[in-house]
Amino acid sequence: MEWYEIDNLNELDTPALVIFPDRVKKNIQTAIQMVGDVNRLRPHIKTNKSPDASRLMIAAGIKKFKCATIAEAEMLAQCGAKDVLLAYQALGPKLNRFVKLVDQYPETTFSCLTDNSRAAREQSGVFEAAGLRVPVYIDLNVGMNRTGIVPGKEAIDLFKELHQLKGIQPAGIHAYDGHLRSSDIAERTRQCNEGFKAVEEMVIELKKEGFDVPSIIAGGSPAFPIHAKRANVECSPGTFVYWDKGYLDLCPEQNFLPAAVLVTRIVSLPAPNKLTTDLGHKSVAAENEIGRRIFFLNASNLTATGQSEEHLVLETNAGHYYQTGDVLYGIPFHVCPTVALYERALTVENGKVIGEWLTLARNRKITV
Repeated sequence: MEWYEIDNLNELDTPALVIFPDRVKKNIQTAIQMVGDVNRLRPHIKTNKSPDASRLMIAAGIKKFKCATIAEAEMLAQCGAKDVLLAYQALGPKLNRFVKLVDQYPETTFSCLTDNSRAAREQSGVFEAAGLRVPVYIDLNVGMNRTGIVPGKEAIDLFKELHQLKGIQPAGIHAYDGHLRSSDIAERTRQCNEGFKAVEEMVIELKKEGFDVPSIIAGGSPAFPIHAKRANVECSPGTFVYWDKGYLDLCPEQNFLPAAVLVTRIVSLPAPNKLTTDLGHKSVAAENEIGRRIFFLNASNLTATGQSEEHLVLETNAGHYYQTGDVLYGIPFHVCPTVALYERALTVENGKVIGEWLTLARNRKITV
C-alpha cells in the first residue's frame, strides 16, 4: 500500500483535500533541524491557514509566525502564538482592523511592514491615536519588485524616520526573495547572496550611524536553506508544512514530504481516449498552465487537455483500463491557493480518514 492510499474511500466524497498529520509533524521537525535554532524560525501560515497545523508548530516550540491577512493573524492569536508579523503594509481600513486585532489579543505581539514615508506616517497617526506603540519592519525590495523599498539611502532614511514617529517601534528589516526560481541550489545560492548583500551593507551603514537593527526576517521556501546559515536572520518558509509538486521540482535539496493530497474520481468517459474527473477550477489552483496544476501519483499516462469549474478532462490511449468511479490521487503543483479552495481538509492516519482540519483563515474575516 502506498503512503497516500486511503482504505475507506467509500466514505470519502470527492473532490477532497486530505492531509497526513504524521507527515506534517515530520516536516515541522525537518524545518527546525535545518534552521538549527527554533527561535530563528518564523513560518508563514499562508499555506495551511489551519488552527490544527498551527498548533502542531506551536507544540514543537515555534513561537514566531508570519502571515498575509488579518484573518490569518487572528487565527494565530486564537491558537496562542506569541509573535505574529503581518507581512503586509497595513493602510486604510486594514490598518484600523489591525489596531482592533492588537487590542483584542493583548497576549500576542503583532507587527507589520512599511515601505515608504507616507505609509509610515499614516500608521504612526493611527497607532498613536489608539495609544499603541507597534513594532514595524522596513520592507525591502531585494529583486522581486512586488513590494518594498530598494536597499540604500532612501531605505536608510526611512528607517531613521521610524525612530522619530510616535506609535512606532522600529523592529528591523523584512526581505522576501520569492523570485529566486533556479532548481540548481548553487545558482540559487549565488543569486540569493547577491540580493542579500545590499541588505547587509544597509545594516552595516545603519550601525555606523548608531542605529540598531533588532531583527532581519528573510526569504521564503526556495531561499530557506541559504538564509538558515545566516546566524542573525529569521527564516520564514511556509510551504514546507504541506509541500507540493512545484517545490519538489524546484527545491530537490530540501527533504520535506508531500503531506497534502487531492483525491478525485473519474465521473465520465466522453470519448475512447478521454476521461473526466471532478477536479475543476474550484478544486485545484489554476494559475499555472493546464499541464502543471496536479501531478497524479497513481497514473502516469494522463494528459490534461481541458478544465472547467467542476471538471478536469484528461486524455490517454484508446483501449485504456480506466472506469467511472476510479480514484486518482494527486499532489498540487501550488498547494497554497489550492488549500484556500477548501473550507476543510480531511485527515488521514494509517490509511483511514479519521477527522478534519478547518481551513479557518481562508475566510476574509473571523471576528475582527
